Amino acid sequence: MSLFFSHNRMNYDNIEMIQKCMKCFLEFWQCLLYNVHEDEVLVLKISTKGRYGLTIMMELASKYGEGPTSLKSIAEKHQLSEHYLEQLVAPLRNSGLVKSIRGAYGGYILSKTPEEISSGDVIRVLEGPISPVDFTEEDDPAKRDLWVRIRDSIAEVLDSTMLSDLISYKDEGQNDNYMFYI
Repeated sequence: MSLFFSHNRMNYDNIEMIQKCMKCFLEFWQCLLYNVHEDEVLVLKISTKGRYGLTIMMELASKYGEGPTSLKSIAEKHQLSEHYLEQLVAPLRNSGLVKSIRGAYGGYILSKTPEEISSGDVIRVLEGPISPVDFTEEDDPAKRDLWVRIRDSIAEVLDSTMLSDLISYKDEGQNDNYMFYI
């Protein structure tokens, strides 16, 4: 999962939030290394439903105010299955995040501005509740507290990252591609 923040909105509060999130993830991985039994599998992952759903929403956000956008154009641009995008847009429409426009020049539009829709809104509709594990069955209070803090940290990042942040994100050379010379 990637974290996106527009450069002009990055402030000390965001940095502090990222540091807290990273601390929780470190504790999470330490707990996995030392406390998880061999037969338990824990995967913290956003599926293609969430990732492609965010793709749809980002495309609609980038065209906000310009009229409807077809799923066919999004599918072609991102080389995705139009049929799969149709399956994803249905829950987005049912939840009130997008509206469908019928007709020859129809398609989909956001039901609110890109500043009013968070990535958390999209992920919850398509993936369900945000939680690394079902911590309600956890007997150990220390681990239960860890799971709650991880869940809350992830939710904080997703809920504070709006579609407008995602579409205005500029990668300022902070990629992981390294060039080595011999």
